[in-house]
Formats: sequence, C-alpha cells, structure tokens
Amino acid sequence: MADPPKENQNHHHPQDEDDAGAAFVLQSKGEWWHAGFHLTTAIVGPTILTLPYAFRGLGWGIGMLCLTVMGVVTFYSYCLMSKVLDHCENAGRRHIRFRELAADVLGSGWMFYFVIFIQTAINTGVGVGAILLAGQCLQLPTFHSLRHINLCSLFLSLGYTFLVVGACIHAGTSKNAPPRDYSLEPKESSRVFSAFTAISIIAAIFGNGILPEIQATLAPPATGKMIKGLTMCYAVILVTFYSAAVSGYWVFGNKSNSNILKSLMPDDGPSLAPTWVLGLAIVFVLLQLFAIGLVYSQVAYEIMEKKSADVKQGMFSKRNLLPRLILRTTYMIFCGFLAAMLPFFGDINGVVGAVGFIPLDFVLPMILYNKTHKPKKSSLTYWINISIMVAFTGAGIMGAFSSIRKLVLDANQFKLFDSEVVD
Repeated sequence: MADPPKENQNHHHPQDEDDAGAAFVLQSKGEWWHAGFHLTTAIVGPTILTLPYAFRGLGWGIGMLCLTVMGVVTFYSYCLMSKVLDHCENAGRRHIRFRELAADVLGSGWMFYFVIFIQTAINTGVGVGAILLAGQCLQLPTFHSLRHINLCSLFLSLGYTFLVVGACIHAGTSKNAPPRDYSLEPKESSRVFSAFTAISIIAAIFGNGILPEIQATLAPPATGKMIKGLTMCYAVILVTFYSAAVSGYWVFGNKSNSNILKSLMPDDGPSLAPTWVLGLAIVFVLLQLFAIGLVYSQVAYEIMEKKSADVKQGMFSKRNLLPRLILRTTYMIFCGFLAAMLPFFGDINGVVGAVGFIPLDFVLPMILYNKTHKPKKSSLTYWINISIMVAFTGAGIMGAFSSIRKLVLDANQFKLFDSEVVD
C-alpha cells in the first residue's frame, strides 16, 4: 500500500504555506467555549427525535442502560482522542485532520484512506439531511467563523427539545392520548435484530466524526481546552437526550415513529399537541439543520480547497473565490440530488451508525490512545480500552448486519424520488 499523502505535522508552523485547506477552512483562533458550540452542533441535532424509535427495539430498562453507557463511552472516547492530539502536539506533530492523525499514529497508509472514506460518507449523509438550508450559506469561509451560528444552534436544540417534550406530555395526558404498549417484538430473532439496529441508531446519534477538525479550530496550545468544550456539550446532551427519549417513548411506546414529530402529527387524525408548538419546533429543527449542514460540510470543503485554492493569493481573491463557489455548489447539488433520490434516510441511520460512527468514535480512539500513551497491559485503562474496542466491534458488526437486513426487508416500500420517507 502506498504511503498517504504527506500533510503538514509541524508544531510551530501547523499550516503548511501551500495548504489552503488549513489556511482557509481550519483556522486555529478559537477558545474552549467555541469548541463547545461546535461539538454541540455536531452531536446534539434533530436526530435526538429518533431516540423514542430506538427504544422500540430495546424497551425501558435496556434502552436507558444503552443510552447511559454509550454517553459515558463516547465522552471517555472523545477525551482520549483529545489527549492523543495533545500528545502528538507536544511531540512536535500538531494534527488538524482525523486522517493524518490516524495514519501517523498507526503508521499505515490504508488507515489514511479508510478514515477519509468513513468521514466522507458521514459528512455527505449529514449534508443530504440538511441540504435545503445549508445550500443558502455556501460561502461562510472557515470553521471558526461558524462559532456564532453554532451558539444559536445550541439554543435551538434546547428550544425544540423542550417544545417536543412539552408536546409529548400534553399528548400523553390528553383525552386523545394513544394507547401505550411497551412490548417488544414476539419473535426472539426479531428482538435481537431490532436491539442491535437500535444500538447502531444511538451510536449514530452520539457520533461525531470530526473531533480533530474541531480541536484544530482552537488557538494553540489546545491542551485541556477540548475537555472543557466536551463538558459543555455533554451538559446539553444530558438535558436533551434523556428528556426526548423518555417523553416520546412514554407516550407512543412501540408505535414511536423514527421522527417523533410525525407521531405527534398523525396522518389519520388531529395533531396531539397545539399546532403552534409543533410548528415552532419544526422551525427550530430546520434552522439547526442549517448549522449542522455547515459544520459537517467543512471537512469536504477543506479537502477540496487544499487542492484547488492558492493560499498565496488570499481567501477572497478572484483566483480562489470562483473555484470555491463552483466546488461548494457542485457538492451541495450532489447532496441535494441524493436527498431527493433516496427518501429513506431514517432507515439507513442504523447502517451509518454501525459502519461509520462506531469504528470512528467507539473503536479507533481506544487504539490510538493505547498506541501513543502505551498504558501498561496490567493497568485498568488498558483493559477498559480493550473491552470497549471488543464490545463495540461486535456491536458494530451485528448492527451492520441487522440494519442492512431491515433495509432489505423494507426495500419494497422504497421509491426513488418519493416524497414519503420510510421509517
């Protein structure tokens, strides 16, 4: 396997003079709270409205357990990833891209391309989901410049979560409350497949495949700043994830839709909550999708501008502005075409979690930490990391199989360019 393209790793001069991707997109100017805004936008999105649907395959007890365990594991994983980045920076190799970090630490050319493939798949998938609004702001130039938008995104996530929770409580206590049934599927094999699909969905909801790129926006030295940003992010997660999961599953049980807002607005009857509440929640969701689309598009923009832009001629020079406009517009048109053609994003959410977020966020950070920090094989840290790697590798394999199985079983409902989205 050929070695990966060499990307700059110098601690004192982290941006190569010819690296337009780093100079124009991944500017290192942020504070820890800016990282917190970016992390919250990357993790706390409208996908949390899928949590009651994930609980359908797990039930109350295992659902709450999985939600808690995966929250703890991802926080731990992201902290390890930040420590790996700090370790490399202190050794004179400041990485600003996930792909170069993995290739450097593991010393394998294929790992560079594996990370690029996974990141591209994740980021394009998120871009597809946010296409209609993200396309309106193609020319916001840098990741750091999104900090104010992502602060608004943080408040939007809190806003629509509280609105949806209030709507669920109203629906559950009204005279039109739906009958509650929390039973799982009758066949044992179906219960197992549904459980692993649900775990994959929760993994996708907790996933964040761009942590090194977010840490790259911090003004050096970045040591310790990312942990503060993660703490801010997980405070928001604690409030939003549990409230959305519990309230939605409490009301709708095993009839929960993959988008709980759709459960609150059934096709065969009146809305189960005030229309203005649901309308405002939808507006907040759409506004946040705009911010999420921008955040996840930054990796694609960075890859494109590294090759297309001339860093010596300035970010807004005619030489760089025209290619940026063409490439970013083409990328968003491609995402828009996929969004229109494949109206089953909810059904492939588990596939994305199993084959994308689990290896990138639940397995790879443990490998990188054990490789760089070399904890003793008799230490608790070493065996915690090994246990997480083994458990989530198995969960990822089973989740991929069960999610693809569900996709195949539901394939007869799919119609290209259909306006109806299949659960």
